[in-house]
This record gives sequence, structure tokens and C-alpha cells, in this order.
Amino acid sequence: MSTELDCDVAVIGAGPAGLAAATALRQAGVNRVLVFEREPEAGGIPRHCAHPPYGVREYGRLMTGPRYARRNVAAAEAAGVDIRTRHTVVALHPGGGLDLATPDGALRVTARRVLLTTGARETPRSARLISGDRPVGVINTATLQSALYLEHFKPFEAPVIVGTELVSLSAVMSCRRAGIRPVAVIEPNPRPTARWPLTLFPRLCGIPVHLNTTLAGIAGRQRVEGVQLAGPDGSLSTLACDGVLLTGRFTSESSLARLAPHLAVDTASSGPVVDQYGRCSDPAYYAAGNVLRPIETAGWSWREGRAVAGFIAADLAYDLPGPDELVPVRVASPVKYCVPQRLVRSARPGLAELQLRVTEPVRGTLTVSDGTRPLWRASGAFLPERRIRIPLGDPAFLRAPALDIGFESPP
Repeated sequence: MSTELDCDVAVIGAGPAGLAAATALRQAGVNRVLVFEREPEAGGIPRHCAHPPYGVREYGRLMTGPRYARRNVAAAEAAGVDIRTRHTVVALHPGGGLDLATPDGALRVTARRVLLTTGARETPRSARLISGDRPVGVINTATLQSALYLEHFKPFEAPVIVGTELVSLSAVMSCRRAGIRPVAVIEPNPRPTARWPLTLFPRLCGIPVHLNTTLAGIAGRQRVEGVQLAGPDGSLSTLACDGVLLTGRFTSESSLARLAPHLAVDTASSGPVVDQYGRCSDPAYYAAGNVLRPIETAGWSWREGRAVAGFIAADLAYDLPGPDELVPVRVASPVKYCVPQRLVRSARPGLAELQLRVTEPVRGTLTVSDGTRPLWRASGAFLPERRIRIPLGDPAFLRAPALDIGFESPP
């Protein structure tokens, strides 16, 4: 037998975006705001990261991840947000209906609006197609940080770290704090993903960094004993280690949206399709944070959550334009994706910019056109996993039948 519950806004996910949005909604006068979190504790990924920097732009002070998470939770509770942990949303229904599994049994929630802030996750070994044995000791960053900070044990002593994204540097810091000494950081691309000088950090810690190097195999029966590496010329070498830490290669945690036929999902970004207000294809649903794209920082997600909360509050007050006339946003390779994927023809300001990524290093002119003429251009060097922003202030964007984003062909 299920219990039924009504609310004004249901927020799914208690990370930085969800908690910031819920707090902002209450501050805007929205009455009943519920946050549902499947984990036993609210706060999201930062509560696993016992190192700075968090909170500088949000709270004006430098914090560790757990302190930042506690601050976000405290702000939400002080604003009157109802946070319910161990509540797992299992289905989304048109118009704002949710089915949940809770410690007390099934729960059916009807919300006037629903905000998806379920975040992102790292790609596991199974999806990376890594050959070799299946020993204990092959984990991702979230599992490492959960083991160290929540369960208080070390899963290995001398791992190989795969990847050079920002989360990879977080993994290095977590290892150092725990007395774990990585034997190498490997990166399949010719240059690190994170920005210089952050990429100097592993080397400053005495950890060799091997670029143009891929993980070809893992050896070990009971647990990891070593790895096989493929160099830039295809040559193979072995490296002794007792663990493999797979970092980065994030994908949006959008499984709920994928299972909901009334919500469109962008295959390029792996997140829900939204307009400049964060509104999904079902107008009762909104999305913010890393569920929209993998991946942004906690601070970016916090600010985006607050911005989308403002649009939801306006919508509940009948002060947001409806999704009647839409301008689709289309991208061409090597542009990987764009968020938002469509624009409402309205002068009402929404998110301030289009957010893009590219799949490979590009030097050239990035162009936004209406199909017949360029509306915006920017020339320079564009790198994978680096934030690219296009301002949305030009009214011509909203007059176009569609926006096409790509790189101009050389003359």
C-alpha cells in the first residue's frame, strides 16, 4: 500500500545544485519544497572530498568538501526545505507525478514542478572495454573517496591513476591525504585534460605522468598485481601496482529521464533537453547541474541550481513564457554538445549563455548562424573538456528558425 503526498516543488538529488535550488525556492516564497536523496546523507559528491577548494564564491570562504556539503544542507534546512534521505525516485510521470521507494514503503508524490539534479557519474570499467583479469582493486574516484572518508579504509597502497581531468587531481589529493602513493598517472591523449598549471600537481607530488598512453590490460588473480600499458608507438610495457583508479569520463546520471517517454534526452550531452530556463520537454520538469552535462564544478552547479530555481518560482507565479515557439540549437562535429538545446522566443532573460564542449583540439573560428548568415563568431584554440560559452544577449538568436553551431571551414 502506497502513501500519497503533494508539494509545490520536488527536487530529486541533494547535491550542490539541488540544495541551492531548494534554498532559493523557499527564499522566493515557494511554500512546500521537498528534496529527495537516495543516499543516507544529503550533500552530494563534495561530502566525499576532504580537501579544498570549495565555497569561495558561494560563501566567501575556503572549505573542504564535507564542510561545504554541511553548509549547503544547513542553509536548506534553515530556509525550511524538507530533505528526505534514503528516498529513491523510481519513476517519473507526466505532469509531475513521482513514484518513490522509501524506508517506510512506496510513496507517490504529486508536485506542481519537479527539478532534476541527479548529477553525473564516472564511466565504470565495464564501459571502458579494458581487457585482462577481474581482480579486486579496480575502482573509480567516487568509490575511492567513499572508502577513505566514509568507510575509513584504504583500497590499495600503490595504484595507477587513469585520466587527467580535474577529478583526477582530486584523486591524487585524496591519495596523498591517506598515505597512498600512486605509481603513475596515465592519459591516452597527447596533453592533459585539466588546465595548466593544475596538471603540474601530480609531478610535484613525485608521480610520473605518461601521456599518449593507454591502459591495455590488468593482471592479477585475487587482486591487482600490475597493468599493461600501450605507449604512443604501440609498444607494450608492464608496471607493478596494487590497484587501478579510473577517473573522469563522466556521463550524466539521467536514467530516470531516459525511462520517462515524456522527457526528451539529448544523446550528445546525455542529459535532458532543456530551454534557456532549464525547462524540460514536459514543462512540469526542470533540470540543473551536472545532470545536464558532464561535468561542471560544484560551484557552477550551485549557481545554476539557484538560477533555475528563480525560473521555477516565476513559472509557479505565472510569470514565465510558455514553451510555445522554440528555436532548436544544432551542433556540428567537432562540437560535442550544447546546453540548452533549444530557446524560447521570448525577451524574458534566462540562462546567460550557451555552454559547449568540443571532442578534439580545434584552432579556428567558432560560428553561430541562422542557416544563411553568421550571427556570432569567436576565433581561437578550443580544447576538449574546456568550458566554451556563447552569450545569449543577441535578439537575432531568437528570430532565427534554428541556430547552427560549428567551425568555419578554412578558405
